[in-house]
Amino acid sequence: MMRWFSEWWRGDTAVVEPAVARDVARLAQLHGASFARGWGEGEFESMLSERNTLVHRLRLGRNTVGFAVSRIGADEAEILSIAVDHAYRGRGLSRTLLMTHLGHLAGRGVRTIFLEVEENNQPARRLYDRTGFMVVGRRERYYKQPNGEQLNALLMRRDLS
Repeated sequence: MMRWFSEWWRGDTAVVEPAVARDVARLAQLHGASFARGWGEGEFESMLSERNTLVHRLRLGRNTVGFAVSRIGADEAEILSIAVDHAYRGRGLSRTLLMTHLGHLAGRGVRTIFLEVEENNQPARRLYDRTGFMVVGRRERYYKQPNGEQLNALLMRRDLS
């Protein structure tokens, strides 16, 4: 019992749990640090209030270091965004976050998951490949970068059933 408490206190234990309203500032900060066009607090507030949107946070100790957001429609869902703080990448935390998030989606009756990922984003593509996602399409010049460059997106799918 003391070992568990000491790991939790130091922040060694990863916990994936539903995000709540008080998390929106940190979620917006994480999104802005991870993507060219970050979502603001208002966007996260809206998503948290929608019944068909599932938002999880990833905590280490008391620190939120990541999140996953999906929107559900019937028995399908789309992962809208997933991010882990730069300082905590490379530790397997994104896999823990993603797999737990997928489990919760399955628990809500979701059978098929879709997502879009920048074609050149190798870390994200490795994560999705290793967790059973398959490329099912491509969108040319889908992502527009701040410098005007347009990057392709891959459409990926995973069945949960």
